[in-house]
Amino acid sequence: MLTRAASPQFVRPITVRVIRHRTDRSTYDGWTWIECYQLDARGDAVERRELFLMPAGLIRCGDRSPHRRAGPGQSSEVGQPSEVSRPSDVGQPSGAVRR
Repeated sequence: MLTRAASPQFVRPITVRVIRHRTDRSTYDGWTWIECYQLDARGDAVERRELFLMPAGLIRCGDRSPHRRAGPGQSSEVGQPSEVSRPSDVGQPSGAVRR
């Protein structure tokens, strides 16, 4: 989930699935570019976007797959944040980032 903690542009939080971290663009310290899919309420991708944000403001949520159990640090309920991602997590395979 992206909120104002990630960037002032997210007045209303959005849910995204990160595709990759854009390391080919120089930027300010603590900020980065990502490519992602914006997700709807069902978790379906509705738009591909490139976003400029602070990775420390990303909220990573648990896997939405109903057949998987929550592991350490993950919520057992769909849509509940499990942890705040760290800058090193951006661009890593993570599944959906959800609100």
